[in-house]
Amino acid sequence: MGGLAAGGALMSGTSIYKSLFEGKSLPLEEGKLRLQFRPYTLQLRHSFNLATSSRTTTPAVLTTIEFNGLTGFGEASMPPYLGESQESVMKFLSSVDLSSFTSPFLLEDILDYIESLVPGNHAAKASVDIALHDLVGKITGQPVYRLLGLNPAKTPNTSFTIGIDKPEIVRQKVAEASPYKVLKVKLGKDNDREMVEVIRSCTDKPICADVNQGWKDRNYALEMAGWLKGKGVIFLEQPMPKEQADDIAWLKNRSPLTIVGDEGIQNLEDLLKYRDVYSGVNVKLMKCGGLRAAYNMMKTARTMGMKVMIGCMTETSCAVSAAAQLSPLADWCDLDGNLLISNDPYDGVRIVDGKVTLDEKPGIGIVTRSS
Repeated sequence: MGGLAAGGALMSGTSIYKSLFEGKSLPLEEGKLRLQFRPYTLQLRHSFNLATSSRTTTPAVLTTIEFNGLTGFGEASMPPYLGESQESVMKFLSSVDLSSFTSPFLLEDILDYIESLVPGNHAAKASVDIALHDLVGKITGQPVYRLLGLNPAKTPNTSFTIGIDKPEIVRQKVAEASPYKVLKVKLGKDNDREMVEVIRSCTDKPICADVNQGWKDRNYALEMAGWLKGKGVIFLEQPMPKEQADDIAWLKNRSPLTIVGDEGIQNLEDLLKYRDVYSGVNVKLMKCGGLRAAYNMMKTARTMGMKVMIGCMTETSCAVSAAAQLSPLADWCDLDGNLLISNDPYDGVRIVDGKVTLDEKPGIGIVTRSS
């Protein structure tokens, strides 16, 4: 797609999103918006092993925005590769001044202000974006997906992630994933074939393969793509380092599997820049800055003929439930981040028979758990 057409898609996506809220731009009542935040550390049920790292915790910051007795909830979750930390997020949030805004319905104005403060800081910005959407939904008594005009019947099945591990642990994880109809296997080390074969010895469910930039040689990547296709893998996510864009484009043009960009496409600017490198995109709120940015990315990717996935980091049910509001726009869904932690402070989106299931709860659809 040429630059003019892509630019048109970008403008269209932004204006569509804005128009969804224009009819609600006048506040029901004026008041003060009060932003609060606190650090929170996510404890993982299993060690989270990728091609390039391993960890047992993920730092997060939980936010709230209060307005006339109602509270919207948000979250920033920071896996190491994003380059954000609890300290950087809290520094950013400390700089946010919402005193000039008298209503959360001024969504476009507030989020444009948030975006203008400093470049980057996407997870920090997402925490404000999510809380605002939750608040608007609670004031109107409507779930966010309905405010966006999305059909809850169109949500896809979510995958459940199997991290790189020893065969006996992989079998245990597959057993734990029995309620899910799609599995996501992490690859990129020297045991790729073993990982897939162990899973295949336990189940014939479809598999998504996520290499997390682990392969360096494009010929090996093409060989593996063919082998994985024969093992019932349905797409290949970030097979090579994002810096090897030419090699990934070469692979995309030859691979029997859709090549999905994750680390290589973090925001709308990346999507437009690398639209000829990948054939699909994994959209995550923490990478792009929240629901508004994710919605625009998904709509723009569609206009460019790309496959769309809605994903997450290891997150609480807050951010996962927020992302789930956009799941009717996706071909594929990987919203299991809350299922991988043991200290989720919220109850939110439900997975019923493997499918993301949206309910009638207002906002992003979460409630706090009693301690």
